[in-house]
Amino acid sequence: MEKTNEPRDEAAEKELAGVPEELLVDGEDSSGEDAAAQKIAQLEAELETAKQDVLYARADTQNVRRRLEKDVSDARNYAASGFARDILSVADNLARAIQSVPAELREDDKFKGLVAGIEATQRELDKVFGQHGISRIAAMGMPLDPNQHQAMMEVPSDAEPGTIVQEMQAGYMIKDRLLRPAMVGVAKKAD
Repeated sequence: MEKTNEPRDEAAEKELAGVPEELLVDGEDSSGEDAAAQKIAQLEAELETAKQDVLYARADTQNVRRRLEKDVSDARNYAASGFARDILSVADNLARAIQSVPAELREDDKFKGLVAGIEATQRELDKVFGQHGISRIAAMGMPLDPNQHQAMMEVPSDAEPGTIVQEMQAGYMIKDRLLRPAMVGVAKKAD
């Protein structure tokens, strides 16, 4: 065994007693170094795996957070969809009430107040719809858009085929989602 000037640990000396000189390198067991190197390599691999797992967990947490924020935002923006869909029939009935009053009765002093009241109610309803992001879908004269319009019939017309020439029921959007499609009649080539 080679002597060095470094102080030796007595416990280590006792452990190494009886180990052949060729296995000792600078006073230590070389197979112990191999085992230590293997253990270090294994621990480094486990550390790398743990780092990757932490990165994946962070990414997954971030995705869950984004999804939750979107769900909360959607809940805020579209929570009133069911109520809005139900109240559309009130808007339809107000529009029908105004359309059903003949022009001569609109000028009659007895009906002027009634017509003005119905029109004011309809304007107020439209204003409230606007405040909550509910807007009417444009239909007349527009090309048929199956994402916003529901074709109910084809009407012979001079207009370009596929153009909306009749609106039977108004359609509405809430923000960027369809609340109710517009029920329309579409132009077809005249026979």
